[in-house]
Amino acid sequence: MKTVILAIIATIFTIGVQAQTATRVKEFNLEKGLAIQGYDPVAYFTQNKAVKGNKQFAATVEGVTYNFSSAANKDLFVKEPKKYEPQYGGWCAYAMGATNEKVEIDPETFKIVGGKLYLFYHSWVNNTLTKWNKDEGTLKPKADANWATKL
Repeated sequence: MKTVILAIIATIFTIGVQAQTATRVKEFNLEKGLAIQGYDPVAYFTQNKAVKGNKQFAATVEGVTYNFSSAANKDLFVKEPKKYEPQYGGWCAYAMGATNEKVEIDPETFKIVGGKLYLFYHSWVNNTLTKWNKDEGTLKPKADANWATKL
């Protein structure tokens, strides 16, 4: 009897984890299956710059795959992925706050606020990081609230 109950609990847990992983993958900004267009999420924090990752240092956490520029960065990430993952699933923070939309990003346009990574859309005519900086106090709470409705 205990074995049957444990099997049922394990099955329910597995189904729940699979559903959560599927939701994360669906909500994340993944280009060709990669988060942050293949950029190393740890480098934003340790080098304060955007660094292209290498697929030989890839790691998948809850269905989302990241590339890293070194084995050391990969190890840091795997130990604490929530510390390094971009906010709002890697979508443009400004758009999430201003219009509640998922907008692509330029991985080289970023900001770290309160130990969290925020990414932004940037083209030659529109840099949303500049707009974010002008009204971060209003946009960030709106972006947080808007993102919570998407999960």
